[in-house]
Amino acid sequence: MQCATCMAVRGSSACQRMAEMELVQRIGVPASKIIYANPCKQIAQIKYAAKHGVQLLSFDNEMELVKVAKSHPSAKMVLCIATNDSHSLSHLSLNFGASLKSCRHLLQNAKKSHVDVVGVSFHVGSGCPDPQAYAQSIADARLVFEMGAELGHRMHILDLGGSFPGVEGAKVRFEEIASVINSALDLYFPEGCGVDILAKLGRYYVTSAFTLAVSITAKKEVLLDQPGREEETGSAPKTMAYHLDEGVYGIFNSVLFDNTCPAPVLQKKPSTEQPLHSSSLWGPVVDGCDCVAEGLWLPQLHVGDWLVFENMGAYTVGMGSFLGGTQTCRVTYAMSRVAWEALREQLLPPEQDEDAEGVCKPLSCGWEITDTLCVGPVFTPASIM
Repeated sequence: MQCATCMAVRGSSACQRMAEMELVQRIGVPASKIIYANPCKQIAQIKYAAKHGVQLLSFDNEMELVKVAKSHPSAKMVLCIATNDSHSLSHLSLNFGASLKSCRHLLQNAKKSHVDVVGVSFHVGSGCPDPQAYAQSIADARLVFEMGAELGHRMHILDLGGSFPGVEGAKVRFEEIASVINSALDLYFPEGCGVDILAKLGRYYVTSAFTLAVSITAKKEVLLDQPGREEETGSAPKTMAYHLDEGVYGIFNSVLFDNTCPAPVLQKKPSTEQPLHSSSLWGPVVDGCDCVAEGLWLPQLHVGDWLVFENMGAYTVGMGSFLGGTQTCRVTYAMSRVAWEALREQLLPPEQDEDAEGVCKPLSCGWEITDTLCVGPVFTPASIM
């Protein structure tokens, strides 16, 4: 389950299914701050939203409008519009979002059904390299706002979607995207216009917050079927296939959904004299699709060695399945000594601070205090990072 956090002027939560609505209400988010943002909802879940006071729901087609009008007549609707996500890694507009041509018809039907449409949402897709896609979508949303106003809908919500980059070295920096968005908002939705601007910042916040450590469970040499190469080199070309305890049906699902190619950091830094071998990484499920990465050049690795993957916080742990009997991974929380000292001064009274000194210390980013952890580390590196 992935529950995206939706940040606004007065923070809200965007949920895709009933379990997420249950979760955010359980942790204290009021129903008035929840948006049921899935444009294709089960009738039972629409009724659940109505029963538990969730009023904001998304839609992008006429049938969805009919379902909501019947099962949740007091709902306030947010119209999801299609975007130009042709350059994005994940093309959400293939299945979600109403075209501009259909928006007036949908708004008219909503009015006939006595359903209030209070806003517009869009999503430019995961890994969008073009900030101008946001500017165009904001301009399109302005047109839909004007359509709604003509038909008597009082619209006051604009949801900019999510998938904002949360790592250094992204093709487009978050600051570049923010600059384009702010310029477009100044033009089409200036401050004081009475519109609340929402954006789902889950990926931005959590991508770099998690680092994954996985162990090699098996290895084998695989002959590459390349006719003629054996005659040229005197031996058949080979590649090393390493099997890990996590794969694309679990934490590495981004390989399937976002076309990523995870690059591992080795636990032990190889010497310059060590030869590199053509290598591939595979998950625990025995099928041809559970390939984590190919075309890697790695030194000779062994069963039991650990590989580290950075920036594994978004759409990883929460998206896994138990296919093949794999279990969810253990999460070990870590922070630097500087951050720990700052938090301890703020959160612990002096007497408790003294008692805690010898009892429990957090896992440091440098791994230098693993012997005093309350929970053992995932692995113990050979040296301090």
